[in-house]
Formats: sequence, C-alpha cells, structure tokens
Amino acid sequence: MTPPQRQRRSPAPEPPPQPAQEGEGKVRNPERMYVVAGPDGERAELDLVTLIVARAADPPPSASPEQAALLRLCAAPLSVAELSAYLHLPFSAMGVLLTEMLTAELVQARAPIVRKARSDRSLLEAVMNGLQRL
Repeated sequence: MTPPQRQRRSPAPEPPPQPAQEGEGKVRNPERMYVVAGPDGERAELDLVTLIVARAADPPPSASPEQAALLRLCAAPLSVAELSAYLHLPFSAMGVLLTEMLTAELVQARAPIVRKARSDRSLLEAVMNGLQRL
C-alpha cells in the first residue's frame, strides 16, 4: 500500500506595490519595536536561580508593559526562572529585559540564597521518630 500523496499549493501572488502618495519621498523600513542588546551588545551574567529585586515600588511612566509587570512582581525577591514563568517569556528574552533594567538601575540582582549542604542528623532523627509515633 502506498502512502497518500500531498498536493503542493502554489504560493499566493504578492499584491502590487502601492504607488507613493504626495509627501512621501521614499519607502522607509519599519521601525524596530525592541532593542535586542545595548550599544555594546553585552548582557548581564544571569542564572535561572539569580534573585531579582525591584529598587522602586512603582514603575516609572516610561517603563514598557513588561518592565512594569516585572517591577510589580519583584517587590519580594524572585528568581529569573520564576519571573520567566510568570510573564510567559523565554529565558533569553528575560535576560535581555533584565539586562536593560539592571543598566537603568530599576532592579537589583542578587546571588541565590545557599542553604547548608547537609541537614543536622539530630533534626532528621527527631523528624523520623515523630513520624514513627503517628
């Protein structure tokens, strides 16, 4: 038995270019909606577990909607992974956004809080004994 063959669609014809109206000299390229990196192209060193804290309670009027949402979320320290999940943005986009905000000093990046590597044995034994009594 042979698999069914798909028919290819021909590409849709492109619409004819619109004639230039009076006052328009030449066709301009569309304006970039977002800058991917700063002028030097550097990004902040961020991990998924880096904690981000807002420096100001209210976002400035010039802040983009993503920046304003991020500043509202960062009243308490949140990791980059949590911010990425809450704002539904990939880590790469979050890195660009946070780099821009760190440069503007709207947020502060902190190292993650490191817990002790090993728990106290007496505490674990007390928990185990309490569970056995239940």
